[in-house]
Amino acid sequence: MFKLYLDPGHGGKDPGAVGNGLEEKELVLDIALRIRNMLINEYKDVEVKMSRTKDVDKSLTERTNEANAYGADFYLSLHINAFNGSANGYEDYIHDSLLDSSSTATYRAILHEEVTKLNDLRNRGKKKANFHVLRETNMSALLTENGFIDNESDANKLKSAQWREKVARGHVNGLEKAFNLKKQAEKPIYRVIVDGVQVGAYQEQANILGEVEGHLGSADRIIIEKV
Repeated sequence: MFKLYLDPGHGGKDPGAVGNGLEEKELVLDIALRIRNMLINEYKDVEVKMSRTKDVDKSLTERTNEANAYGADFYLSLHINAFNGSANGYEDYIHDSLLDSSSTATYRAILHEEVTKLNDLRNRGKKKANFHVLRETNMSALLTENGFIDNESDANKLKSAQWREKVARGHVNGLEKAFNLKKQAEKPIYRVIVDGVQVGAYQEQANILGEVEGHLGSADRIIIEKV
């Protein structure tokens, strides 16, 4: 079982970086929820615990204490940068005490490659810092900075739900490769054919049975056929 502690930064009274009508806390929560849903819906033997699932206050110490008590295998903290309006791009951080040969650096290299494949941002590189969430966690930890909110070009991307979906997918692809996550088996699709005419194609049993039930009184022949 792979256990991820997923930490959308800031929240509540702390909006994080702001610019171009956007707040960091809202955007990183949106991306984090997308990451969680992808992992839970598409992979097996994965657990995800989030520091917050809504706009609430939570201290850095509360976050790292919770992750340590949870026994997470990996800590992923999502952020968005701001500087002077001209800076732009993506970068990520591990703790500055770690060697480039460490397992954390290896995980980061994989995620960095997968995220930058999809995010269409300037690649500002792989960096190190003494951030609390990187220092006080017992497990490998990574902090990603997904664009600059006060840069017009980056902000236009941040405003797009489609772009945020791609950023989430990049993180998920990286986690899959770094931790050898396995996809859930895809459910087969069944066609429902009523009197020679296909009336639907479904994966969920409830939908298949509902379609059949809807035609029981009027159909001469109902066929359920696996695609």
